[in-house]
Amino acid sequence: MAMMTATRLVLRRRALRPLEQYAATLSTAAGHAALDSGSGEGKKKRWVELPPFAPLDANVAARAISRGDGEGPCSNATAIRWVRRCCPHLPASLVHKLFRQRKVKKNFVTADTCSTDASAEHVQLRKVLAKDELVPGDILFLPLNTQKTSVAEKTNKFGNRNEIDFLHSLEIYKDKDIIVINKPSGMAVQGGVGIKNSIDVLAPMFEENSSETPRLVHRLDRDCSGVLVLGRTQLSTSIMHAIFREKTADALSDGTQQVLQRKYVALVLGAPRHPRGLLSAPLAKLVLQDGKSERLTVRTGSDTCAVQDALTEYSVIESSPQGYTWLELFPRTGRKHQLRIHCAEVLGTPIVGDYKYGRQAHQDWNPLPMPETIDEEMLKKRKLPFGLSVGGGSIAEQQPQLHLHCKQMILPDISAAVQQLHSSYPDTDFSGLEKLSFVAPLPLHMRLSWDILKSVRK
Repeated sequence: MAMMTATRLVLRRRALRPLEQYAATLSTAAGHAALDSGSGEGKKKRWVELPPFAPLDANVAARAISRGDGEGPCSNATAIRWVRRCCPHLPASLVHKLFRQRKVKKNFVTADTCSTDASAEHVQLRKVLAKDELVPGDILFLPLNTQKTSVAEKTNKFGNRNEIDFLHSLEIYKDKDIIVINKPSGMAVQGGVGIKNSIDVLAPMFEENSSETPRLVHRLDRDCSGVLVLGRTQLSTSIMHAIFREKTADALSDGTQQVLQRKYVALVLGAPRHPRGLLSAPLAKLVLQDGKSERLTVRTGSDTCAVQDALTEYSVIESSPQGYTWLELFPRTGRKHQLRIHCAEVLGTPIVGDYKYGRQAHQDWNPLPMPETIDEEMLKKRKLPFGLSVGGGSIAEQQPQLHLHCKQMILPDISAAVQQLHSSYPDTDFSGLEKLSFVAPLPLHMRLSWDILKSVRK
């Protein structure tokens, strides 16, 4: 099999496709020996050839998208990052194992000293480490018997068709690079102790006929509902991760870029002193019970240990005479529990149903009476897949659910950006990218609370 030299390979960037389409096995042991290092261990192996390395830095791409400039996303990458990008269907644990066992190899082109042709070249395969940097044109090889994972097989491990249909019913938007869902209250985004079903575990069920599993881009609290974005490819996920980081960095440097915008709706106890404002209150981790538990809080004093700056814009939608206020919240940074802490500790108006940061305010909780005008269908409690339920949880209940919902998110068209980067002649000017707006309707318990407060005012 004729091998292209590194010099020729760098001339054109290939669009990424699944690993199977790049399988380039050698038909004879003798032919393979020409590609082996000569140690003998690999002479009987067959190899899968990955596409030639073409530099693409998701962080630089995200920075260019955020600023709308034409800064090219070009930098070197490590061997393990290139394998993950080319083979997104392979579990991360398997990829790390291949590198630990030194089963990943790279092409080395050397002059053939045995040939009378001065231009003759000899190609060898040598072991490569996970952190080794690649240069344009490098080709990596994996063992042909590398374990392949099937999303369809993963899906079969989960429940019935009803569960799959329920997850698909959450989808707001879907293209070839991202999925946007309206996450229900009570469903964890990421697994942990005591969590059986979470978005990251159930993600394969969104892709029944694909070789890739959707990946988390950001987080929502378990009891928070609303817009949640998943990446459908390794590249789109990396770009989205970088965009979220870029948003926080830009906000802290007084930037004016608004490439990523999020709007939350919350019902709080009490009323802010001003109808709108910008909250700037750093958050710090507070260790409790001799290290057995921890809690985030607004930083006080001069202790700067593990402090994160946090910025939140807020605007009052309307207040009620019963002591409740509907707020719009716009997080400029993306810190854990940022909105809940800022509402409770900075505004002094904890979110209804937040028993972690508003426990004191809920000790004397008195539910409002349910108006007779409320539709009875909204009051019926129904069980949903994955242990979820709908019905109840409003301010007419003894123990209301968390009233915090990510209602809207505005993002650049990531799919169009990826298409530009994958073209034969990549266009790295992202200034013309369209912005996409995703809106998630309020959950039932918040709609009930809205109707109850409206009814009481009449």
